[in-house]
Amino acid sequence: MAAALDMTINARVLSAAVCMVVALVFIALGLQLDDQNAARQIFFGSEGLKLPGMEDPLPAAFTIQNLMWLFFYWGVAEIVTRLVQTSRDLEPVGARLLPEDRETMLRARDLGPIYRRVNEAGYSPSAFLPRLITRTILQFQSSRSVSQANSLLNTTLELCQHEVELRYNALRFLVWLLPTLGFIGTVLGIALALDIAGHMEINDTEAMQKMMPDLTGSLGVAFYTTLLALLQSAILVFAMHLTQAREEQALNRAGQYCLDNLINRLWDK
Repeated sequence: MAAALDMTINARVLSAAVCMVVALVFIALGLQLDDQNAARQIFFGSEGLKLPGMEDPLPAAFTIQNLMWLFFYWGVAEIVTRLVQTSRDLEPVGARLLPEDRETMLRARDLGPIYRRVNEAGYSPSAFLPRLITRTILQFQSSRSVSQANSLLNTTLELCQHEVELRYNALRFLVWLLPTLGFIGTVLGIALALDIAGHMEINDTEAMQKMMPDLTGSLGVAFYTTLLALLQSAILVFAMHLTQAREEQALNRAGQYCLDNLINRLWDK
């Protein structure tokens, strides 16, 4: 299990690193657009973040939108990792690790070769089916009880289901974080717009005209960050549900395969 955990962590780190590089390239390309381009203003921001009280804004790359893109691509990395792991989980199901005909029955002496074959196949330590088979075989060999073997199979399936849920904790956090960052950008934009409006002289038309672009730009940040955050969050939520459904389907297929071709064939006589 420790080896499986290390492999999962390494895969996640590698996937995150690759997606961060892609995110930085994507942001760099977006910053090549003209400052007045609508796509740049919505997706990347036209100028760097400026907090109330700051005389000059930060460099153009330092915007709420660009920060959101980094977290969005981190979420993409999590989804890619889960898809790769699901493919590895589905691989053993089609490898005919257990008898699949309608006549074969399995006694305790028949399970040793199956156990060795599964262990020597070299599948990922976190793959569902090899774990289900090996644990069920060990339980039956020690107890000679089909009911206890079936009970252990059900318990292992429940633990695997909980494991699947835990794998998506980071992704759920990112799905929550993106709208939060969008709302923070909205609050900052409105606060900056109010700060600009507070320094306007109502009777000074020329000064109002000079400050109006800054005022509208601040309001633009306020609305664009929320819009982008909602779009990114919606994409990640949709992808997360599809990926989790596929992973749960892989677990269900492994459990069904083990039930049909192992539990129902065990003979304790």
